[in-house]
Amino acid sequence: MSSPRLRFSVRAIILDPDDRILLCRHVITEPDPIVVWAAPGGGVEPGETQLAALRRELREETGLSVAGDPTHIWHQQVVGPGFAPNHDGVVNDYYLVPTERFEPRGTMTDDELAAESIRGLRWWSPREISDYRGTDVFSPRALRERLTTLLDEGVPPEPLQLAL
Repeated sequence: MSSPRLRFSVRAIILDPDDRILLCRHVITEPDPIVVWAAPGGGVEPGETQLAALRRELREETGLSVAGDPTHIWHQQVVGPGFAPNHDGVVNDYYLVPTERFEPRGTMTDDELAAESIRGLRWWSPREISDYRGTDVFSPRALRERLTTLLDEGVPPEPLQLAL
C-alpha cells in the first residue's frame, strides 16, 4: 500500500495580552456542510519553509507581520477523507504568536478568502470557547483544553502531539 498523500500546513495560535485567540471561520459545504473555527494558516508550498509559509499565510489572512521565529507548540496528523481536498489527510504544525490585539484584515480580498472557505475572523476568549453550545466546531477539537493547558503551564518543551 502506498503512503498517504498528506497536505502539510502551518497554523498560528495568535494570542492577545488578554489571552484571546484569533480564529478563522471556515464554512465548508462539501462533502458535508460544517462550520469550523480554526487557527489562521494554510498550506506549505513546495520549497517553502514552515516559518516562511506561516508569515505568508498570516499576512494574507490577517494582515499580521510576524517578527522573529514563533515557537512550535503543537503537531497534528490526521489521515482520513474530508480533511484536505485531493489529499488523504493533513499535517498541521501550530506556532505560538503573541501580539497586541488588532483588527484583522489581510491582503486577500473577501472573494479570495471565500475561495479558501474563510468567512470571517473573530477573537475568542477561553471562556467563550468553553461556553459555546452552537453547532460550529473548533479545530483541533480539543482546542479549549489545549489552550487552557498552554495558558496555565506555558510553552511545552517539545511540540505536543494532537489528535483530531
